[in-house]
Amino acid sequence: MKLPHSWLQELIPQLPPAPELEPILASMGLPLEGIEEVPAPPEGVILAAVTSAEPIEGTQLTKLSLDVGPHGPRTIASGAPNAAQLPAGTMVALVTPGTTLGEVEYGVRQMQGVESWGMAASAKELGIGETSAGLMLFPAGTAAPGTPMSELWQADSVLDVEVTPNRADVLSALGLARDLAAFLKLDLVEPEVGLPSGGQGEIRVTLPPRGITLERDPSRKIRFGCDHFAARTVNGVKNGPAPLWMQRRLTLAGMRPIDLIVDTSNYVMLELGQPTALYDRREVTDDQIIVSFGLRQSEVVRDLLGNEHTVGPEDLLIRDGREVSIPSVAEAFATAKEPKQGQGVLGIAGIVGGDHGHVRADTSDVVIESAHFDPVLLRRTSTRLGLKTDAVYRYERGVDPLLAPRGANRVAGLLAQFGGGQAHPGATLVGQPEVPGPIEVMGEQIRTLLGMGVGTDEMADILTRLGCRVEWEGDRLTVTPPSWRVDMTIWQDLAEEVARLHGYAHLPETLPTLRVHESNLGAEQASRERDTLRRTLSGLGFQEVVTYTFTSDEEAGKARSEHPGVRLRNPLTADRTGMRTALYPSLLRAAQVHPKGERVLLFEIGRIFPAEGEQERLGLLMRGPLAPQTYAAGVAGSFGAFKGLVESFAASLGAELELRQLRGEAVPPALHPGIAGEVVWNGQPVGWLGALHPEIAGEFGLKGDTFLLEAALPLPGRAWTFRDPSRAPAAWRDLAVIAPQEVSYGDIAGLLRREAGELLESVEPFDVYVGAPIPEGQRSVAVRLVFRGQRTLTDAEVDPIMERLMGAVRSQGWSIREK
Repeated sequence: MKLPHSWLQELIPQLPPAPELEPILASMGLPLEGIEEVPAPPEGVILAAVTSAEPIEGTQLTKLSLDVGPHGPRTIASGAPNAAQLPAGTMVALVTPGTTLGEVEYGVRQMQGVESWGMAASAKELGIGETSAGLMLFPAGTAAPGTPMSELWQADSVLDVEVTPNRADVLSALGLARDLAAFLKLDLVEPEVGLPSGGQGEIRVTLPPRGITLERDPSRKIRFGCDHFAARTVNGVKNGPAPLWMQRRLTLAGMRPIDLIVDTSNYVMLELGQPTALYDRREVTDDQIIVSFGLRQSEVVRDLLGNEHTVGPEDLLIRDGREVSIPSVAEAFATAKEPKQGQGVLGIAGIVGGDHGHVRADTSDVVIESAHFDPVLLRRTSTRLGLKTDAVYRYERGVDPLLAPRGANRVAGLLAQFGGGQAHPGATLVGQPEVPGPIEVMGEQIRTLLGMGVGTDEMADILTRLGCRVEWEGDRLTVTPPSWRVDMTIWQDLAEEVARLHGYAHLPETLPTLRVHESNLGAEQASRERDTLRRTLSGLGFQEVVTYTFTSDEEAGKARSEHPGVRLRNPLTADRTGMRTALYPSLLRAAQVHPKGERVLLFEIGRIFPAEGEQERLGLLMRGPLAPQTYAAGVAGSFGAFKGLVESFAASLGAELELRQLRGEAVPPALHPGIAGEVVWNGQPVGWLGALHPEIAGEFGLKGDTFLLEAALPLPGRAWTFRDPSRAPAAWRDLAVIAPQEVSYGDIAGLLRREAGELLESVEPFDVYVGAPIPEGQRSVAVRLVFRGQRTLTDAEVDPIMERLMGAVRSQGWSIREK
């Protein structure tokens, strides 16, 4: 939230300078995102009064005749869209000849036969705002023609305050000043209250019933749609530019001045924190406003910018008094008829005004709406429609439920004062808002929670300064929060306020007592296991990446992964519309940024969201040479190298790893059909590994071999066992098995392990041969068998085992390759 320092200083005359406020606001829990120094308009920019505005024939320019005070009458040619048909007396910001803005020096020049004396400027051209759509316009009589702008639009410091969602009370100049005054123990000067009202107003207002249960979701109740509504009328308003001081504050706060009526509504929202809406009274049929839910599904409402929005029976609308059947929510859900588009809709409550009834250039009679809406309801509607306005930003966080009448009175007073309007003395007030109730707490409770020795009397003083009504007896406090502190509902909220204003710096430097509930014992084990995985993989040369969990149908199609079933209601971008169903597409995206030929070893531990439910996965990717060639031969990034890294990973964790070849339909769509395997970790299948399918590699622009692994977490563990290393030497035997090519090494090794018995220590392949004299369609797989016992084994003990193994091989229809 941006606010000029001068505005706050008007409310707190003794306010410290802007630079000194930075540590103060930080200690209040309202840190500054920055302080922007906004300069005054340059020297040579003065106010000039328009005496006439005439279009220049055959062009899009307007000839403005000006009263420039000491400089006498002058003319300029302007192409600004709001220069045409300016009323006499309207004042503009005039850049006089000889003035330099940026790198441009302005002078006198001929334009379409008009001697243009300088230039009438926009806020952006003057460097005091972002608006460049038209000239800066000010009401007649703002100042004497020729007055330097720098005297009226002085340099200022703009505070950009970071407001947490629970502190809606400081989303205004009054709210922030109120909190600062309480913290600094300074006097607060309240803004003007506006025109007080007395008696009944001219507008009749109907509110929706409370406690509506939604037929679509019976478990959800709408507490209230609108529980407080204030309506006033002001007639005869002369709309035009807002006063210069008002435009200045709006501009410094980051808003674009438009005209008096709209600017007044925005100004009151920034000043008090109460959003208001103003309607053209000519279109408020029968001087009646009905606050109701949508008539039925698919009702279309056009907003004041011409955009169309589809609303339903869960969305709160503001309607005029024309004859429209307003059904209950249950009836609305059951009704299938299509309504007329936006029939009688003045706006989507608390979010945006409608095209029907919005303020126009010729509006003179206005209806002021100042209300309090259900924050949860408005947040759901604004999120579903994708509408985020300054008004709903405040409503969804919690506006003061009693502020509506004051907001309406303030708007009425400003329109009467600066627009010459005649405000009706009465106001329509309907609804009974809920306000925070009393909270009882013992001072000792707060001291125990905070660990600070704050006296009960100081607690009472702090809470009183914040606007609470405090009844204090002994150590017991009964505190009734002010209506604007909707976030104070339990005694812990009071403790937070005591700590905040007493000062977090006074927290004692003591080591807190760590109390771990028995239900949390061992809760850190999963985190420790992840850390072990990370350290082990990093030690093998892998780098961790953290990627988005979002994907799209297009990316899932390119990667041949399952299409996302969990969709984002409000996606950040078009390529992140759903939750990912696999890890490897994210790793492929990360690998795209690395040039060809560079070693890429990546891993990610993350979550996926397939149809069977959310899962945690480990993903590995390898591309490029494992070790580049230098004075010695390099190590190619082959499947064997990748498999070796995975085996080293398992060995470092003390796990038993087995890789089983996959064929046919069992091959994951991401992998090459001939280089795909199942990962068996400690006897349990956990995932797959292999080479990336060439077609997927082409879709992602990855030339060369890419190898992947994806496994479910947590990886199965096993009990650690220890044994003394054998002092006996090993006995080696080599065996070459001739089998059909479709028989995998895993099938051969599994058979040998089952038949060998306890003396077999390991089986490792060392040669694969295809060709003569091996029959066509078969291959020779040579393995080394290592036997070890408690003592040195003799041939008499090993040879029978080899005979048994060869017999088992031949029983499968395979053969033994002889020397």
